[in-house]
Amino acid sequence: MSTRTSALDAVVFGVDVQSGDVRGDSPSYALVAFDGEHVDRDVVSLRKLRRLVDREEPEVVATDNMYELAPDKDALVHFLRELPTGTKLVQVTGAERPEPLSRVAKRHGVPYGKEPMEEAEAAARLAAANVGQEVSAFTNTTRVKVSRGRSTGKGGWSEDRYTRRIHGSVKRATREVESDLEGANLEYERDVTEKYGGFSQAVFEVEGTPADIPVSPRRSGDVRVEVEREQRDGIEFRPLAKRRDHVVVGIDPGTTTAVALLDLDGEVLDVHSTRTADTAAVTEWIIERGRPLLVAADVTPMPETVEKFRRSFDATAWVPERDLPVDGKKHRARDVGYDNDHERDALAAALFAYDDHADQFERIARKVPPRVDRGEVTARVLREEGTVESVVADLQGDEDGADEESAEHEPRELTEEEREIKRLRERVERLEGHVTDLKDTVEKKDERIDEYEEKLSEARREERREARERREVTRLEREIDRLEGELSDAREQNETLEAKLERLKRLWKLDHSNFADVAGGADLVPVKPVEQFTTAAIEAADEDFGLAAGDVVLLRDASGAGTSSAERLAAVEPRVVLKDGTLPEQARSVLHDHEIPYGPAEDVSIQEVDELAIASEPDVEAVVDDWRDRAADRRKEETESMVDELISEHRAERRNEG
Repeated sequence: MSTRTSALDAVVFGVDVQSGDVRGDSPSYALVAFDGEHVDRDVVSLRKLRRLVDREEPEVVATDNMYELAPDKDALVHFLRELPTGTKLVQVTGAERPEPLSRVAKRHGVPYGKEPMEEAEAAARLAAANVGQEVSAFTNTTRVKVSRGRSTGKGGWSEDRYTRRIHGSVKRATREVESDLEGANLEYERDVTEKYGGFSQAVFEVEGTPADIPVSPRRSGDVRVEVEREQRDGIEFRPLAKRRDHVVVGIDPGTTTAVALLDLDGEVLDVHSTRTADTAAVTEWIIERGRPLLVAADVTPMPETVEKFRRSFDATAWVPERDLPVDGKKHRARDVGYDNDHERDALAAALFAYDDHADQFERIARKVPPRVDRGEVTARVLREEGTVESVVADLQGDEDGADEESAEHEPRELTEEEREIKRLRERVERLEGHVTDLKDTVEKKDERIDEYEEKLSEARREERREARERREVTRLEREIDRLEGELSDAREQNETLEAKLERLKRLWKLDHSNFADVAGGADLVPVKPVEQFTTAAIEAADEDFGLAAGDVVLLRDASGAGTSSAERLAAVEPRVVLKDGTLPEQARSVLHDHEIPYGPAEDVSIQEVDELAIASEPDVEAVVDDWRDRAADRRKEETESMVDELISEHRAERRNEG
């Protein structure tokens, strides 16, 4: 029980829903802070409640229903994970099947009212009196993960050196964490993934809570360190009050000592394992939680260490006929949460010992009258200090019993009603015995059903695994087919590009070498085609294969040209322009002004190679000569026209003067 008298060592928060619903929007809570003497009340939102818990770090957050703080199990686990290390969530109304808060408050003499603020105060006062069950979702194992803080891809100037530096940093951080854990004398297991230059990650499974571990989460540069408690499969409840009732104790000795405690109804009270505590510390831990009447081990004969514990408590010993098999221990402890194999072995020893004495415990419980300590009677009977009746009589007082036995009296005849009561009681005892037998039969059948269900689950898991493997094989086969198709397409494209490259090489030689060497003496000249006589088409051709002074340019469509496109082409200063179609007058004028020869493409023998072409040099030269002749005639006509115009102007001026 709690040893507090006036003020608490820390604050207790009592919480109850004031309005709304945690499954809806913006619930509000009645909050009561109780320190043993003073009570502070407030109405807060869920967000503010969390901030207050983080700031004040109360010893307990008490409620009559844990699902008033979270809508489901996942949200409840998240809420528990965010609690400060020293803060516990307590459901004051019990464990899986909570009682009404009014009944619990009445039983413990705590004021109760139906208003949310009054219920919150009742929850706080009950938790302060160590009433209720602690809600836990985590084991005593903490996972510390050291990993890369950034990606190793795109390392820039030296990707190998960049990757080696990151992995080296992770390895150094891993050694630092390992040194800190060893310095704190903590038990742990390490699993590392080695990569080029060091480690890509390291995972430590540490026996202890985050508060016990001298490592903090961080992320700096190349390294990230995460600290997270290992989550249980479900929600676990632990009683706040540590009663000194009689208990059944299972002990597994060794480098790691594990202890399990059961009450006289076979319920698991607590499980503990330690690597650092000595015998005295373990003994003190047991004394704080109960008075052992039966000490059990999972092997025979009883180990000397367990025997020392038994003698120190003057308890009865229990060992199996032969060492308990691992499968049997796993099956018996399957419904109980434990953190490691040592705790499992201690639990199995205690549970098998209880099973061996369950009928005896039940018979003793039926015979012990009210207000007599059942545990003390059971302990004395186990130590063979007498029968149940004699032990009960001894506890109630021998003198009173002697006086009653020595009193002389005449047995009276039972009334009809008393005889009926006696008959019904005997019948009830027979029926209870029959019910017990039926329960044993049902339990054995349940165990067989559990075994079959476990085998069925294993078979289903194996079937799902094989199905996943088949799906993965099918996916990989489809991926292989797709990649083979892409490879075939790539090879065909490569062959096409190689042929094109050869043609381009030949064309390049035409533009940069002696044509006679390329074409076996043929007099050839490269031709650069332009799709249309427009500025955009000229610039596109210039971008694709370059237009330079002295080039032979082929206009595939000469119609539609304007002054600007002709000016753009003239700026290239081509040797000659070969055209398909009629060249507009304004374009011809621009080319004449810049003295750019042009002529019909049909007069030149042209062979095309993809986007480029080659032509006969004599044909090109003939077009140039023809243009020169036409240009001379054009200049002559222009001169004659200009002279005629001057004469006409002169005659007009003389007439005007006359």
